[in-house]
Amino acid sequence: MKRPRSEALFARAVECMPGGVSSPVRAFRAVGGAPIFFERGEGATLVDVDGNRYVDFCGSWGPLILGHAHPRVVEAVERAARRGCTFGAPHEGELLLAERIRAANPHLERVRFVSSGTEAVMSAVRVARGCTGRSVVVKFDGGYHGHADHLLVKAGSGLATLSHAGSGLAELGAPSSAGVPEDFARHTAVCELDDADAFDRLIAARGRDVAAVLIEPIPANHGLLLQRREFLRHLRERTREIGALLIFDEVISGFRVAMGGAAELYGIAPDLATYGKIVGGGLPVGAYGGRRDALDHVAPLGRVYQAGTLSGNPIGMAAGLETLAILESERVHERLERLGARLEARVQEVLANRRVDAKLVRVGSIFWLALQSGDAPRRASAVDPAAAKRFAPLYHFLLDRGFYLGPSAYEVSFLSAAHAERDVDALAAALDDAFAEGVGR
Repeated sequence: MKRPRSEALFARAVECMPGGVSSPVRAFRAVGGAPIFFERGEGATLVDVDGNRYVDFCGSWGPLILGHAHPRVVEAVERAARRGCTFGAPHEGELLLAERIRAANPHLERVRFVSSGTEAVMSAVRVARGCTGRSVVVKFDGGYHGHADHLLVKAGSGLATLSHAGSGLAELGAPSSAGVPEDFARHTAVCELDDADAFDRLIAARGRDVAAVLIEPIPANHGLLLQRREFLRHLRERTREIGALLIFDEVISGFRVAMGGAAELYGIAPDLATYGKIVGGGLPVGAYGGRRDALDHVAPLGRVYQAGTLSGNPIGMAAGLETLAILESERVHERLERLGARLEARVQEVLANRRVDAKLVRVGSIFWLALQSGDAPRRASAVDPAAAKRFAPLYHFLLDRGFYLGPSAYEVSFLSAAHAERDVDALAAALDDAFAEGVGR
């Protein structure tokens, strides 16, 4: 594929935007080449400014569970926009969406809207500290929870792309980003995923200071590191014992793996949970919620301050409300599970036939190609950094055949209701062609 206009636009962008992008992983640094500038999305298809078409398995990093420009979501946005883009005041749309989110997640007694996943997690952590009177937050190596200062410690997502995270237990966190004072990060303790013994040692040493244990129940920002239900249950039990709050970061998994997210999938109720991506139907919306007694610490009821002029904006609420209504009424998750199972079977067959040391890791409509031998990794330290070198040429092979995935070996991919069997079959066939030519092996 030729992309002269994308290349020209990127050359202009680097003159006025840091790296030419609005978010680091978009810059193609991990795979090489210039990023693609897109013009429009249609269902499961993206069209770039040069007229090239791609089957989209990135889905704007997860929120487009219905695909691009779903007619009902677009109509809902248009109706809302005609009534007003923002009020900075209460309106019925935010109440209706809060009620629908709460109905799908019985552990949520209160819900507060914000404008991003980062803001949702930052706020939930503040609530945990405010209602416990403690300062330490435990997170897990490779877990990405947005770019709030105190959470940029051994983080995944774009940070994993820039520098592969290390391993082991850190009693005091060290910042993963410049500009974050060590005094901020020292209140974040880091532990390995899927390591109950290490977690227990940390709790034994610092449990009385721990306000919250924060985890992606389906870690999807450093590869797809599926956790054992037993490990998540262990976290649930130990947090109750020490009086800390368990926070599920469901910004990616919420409404993606089930209407009740990973909490429903695993049958584990956290004290607090955070949402983004799907809850706004593709618009910049986030939310956090949880136990009534915890959320009652939030202003104006309590002394934990959090605010936002565009929080609960009517356009985002309309898009989210319509998206969740479609997910529920059309049983979208059942169809996505069937499609995901088909993709998994096709790709695993390709890997076996071509004798490629790799595996497709999948939960529902989230999947990740782990380009390494052995069992699927459950910890960030178990992800082979050499996989990134194998991924880059494979990425461009697929891109030139019309498949768009996230441009990083550490990012997961997504199916949407707009994808068809022919799309997943075509992706498996393209992978077969790549491995036959020695690409990505």
